[in-house]
Amino acid sequence: MFRRIAMLSMVSGALMLPVMVQAQDQAGNNNNNGAQQDRGNRGNRGGGFEQFRQQIEDRIKEQLGNPTDDEWKVIQPKVDKVMNIQRDSRVNMGMMFSRSGRDRGSDTSSQPKSDVQKAQEDLKNTLDKKDASVDEINAKLSALRSARDKARTDLKAAQKDLSEVLTARQVAALVLMGMLE
Repeated sequence: MFRRIAMLSMVSGALMLPVMVQAQDQAGNNNNNGAQQDRGNRGNRGGGFEQFRQQIEDRIKEQLGNPTDDEWKVIQPKVDKVMNIQRDSRVNMGMMFSRSGRDRGSDTSSQPKSDVQKAQEDLKNTLDKKDASVDEINAKLSALRSARDKARTDLKAAQKDLSEVLTARQVAALVLMGMLE
């Protein structure tokens, strides 16, 4: 169980890196002198997002028994879709642990938000208002639950679509990785 959670966290983290890298790069455009040096240092420490994403992809391919290039062309978009839905539908932990979701410096305005993320933000904003009514809170909570239900339905459909192009062994490997149920 711990291994599955750890792998799912790693995959989810990999999917969040473009947002963090983009935010850092945007900040770097405002202050080129220090940012250029910082980007160079990040490169020396590990190669950045693309290298990390490639490591995740290589790990998935390894677990799937190293499919051929033609097989991977069919599998990869389906794997990406499942990973994206999982990322977009998960609870925003940064929002939970900060006083405000905006405190974390995670401006993702250039990234489209999922319905779950929008509903979470709406609920958080409602909770931030000290005079929010019970009806208003319940409405936002209901909207969040509905968005999560839809995301779970979309995830199940994407997982089914992915599993249909895999062998039984590959399905089992992705179940162990937390990508399939």
